[in-house]
Amino acid sequence: MKEKARHKGFFEPLDDQERDLREAIEGGELAPVPDEEAEKEKLVRAARATLAKNRHISIRLSEKDLFRLRAKAGELGIPYQTLIGSILHQYAEGKVKASF
Repeated sequence: MKEKARHKGFFEPLDDQERDLREAIEGGELAPVPDEEAEKEKLVRAARATLAKNRHISIRLSEKDLFRLRAKAGELGIPYQTLIGSILHQYAEGKVKASF
C-alpha cells in the first residue's frame, strides 16, 4: 500500500506538451505507422542527408568580388571560405534572396 502512495502520479504528464500527447493517444487521434520498417528507413536516410559531410567545389569569382569577400571576412574575423559557405547556406535555406 505504501508503495502505491509513493509512486502516485509517477506517470502524470510533466508539462502541457506531454498532457496534449496523452490526450491525443487516448482520443484515438494518433495511429501506429502501417509499415514501421519503411518509415524507420526513410527517417534514417533523412538523418544521414542532414548530417552529410561538406563537399569541395570550385567556383569562379571576379577578383573584385573575392577581394571584397576577403575584406568582409577579415572584419568578421573568419576565413573567407567560411563566409562564402555561410552566404550560400543561407541562400539555400531561403533566408536571403538574390536579385538578378
